[in-house]
Amino acid sequence: MQLSSSAFSGGSAIPRRFTCDGEDLSPPIDWKAAPSTTRSFAFLCDDPDAPAGKWHHWAVYDIDADQTGLAEGAGHDGGMARFKQAINDFRRVGYGGPCPPRGHGRHRYHFRLLALSVDHLSLGAKPSCREVEREARRHVIAEATLVGIYQR
Repeated sequence: MQLSSSAFSGGSAIPRRFTCDGEDLSPPIDWKAAPSTTRSFAFLCDDPDAPAGKWHHWAVYDIDADQTGLAEGAGHDGGMARFKQAINDFRRVGYGGPCPPRGHGRHRYHFRLLALSVDHLSLGAKPSCREVEREARRHVIAEATLVGIYQR
């Protein structure tokens, strides 16, 4: 399975417009070559370099198996999307862009796609990103990661 973005390549800088210093939009994400047994996807974004431990920026789940990406700005969709979003560590539903502490150096942002063996995750009405990740990991059949860099 392959994961990519037209906004940045793996290991490169995430453009400002997708961060808290810009428009805070979720970047466009595309994927291909998912296993034929995929029943749904989950998509996660986190910062493992955060001072207090892994910071969850976004979790999307119950993505239809026939989808091949997330459009730019999908993390701020007003409920019209074909997927669900969790509460991030900024305490809001949807995407919260990279926003490391000033002067803390380069942070890696892991964008992860999980191909799942179930149609829907068993979660409450307003799960956290951590809850989505924990439940999704029980059903993973394939995973792809794209890493972007940002510093302030």
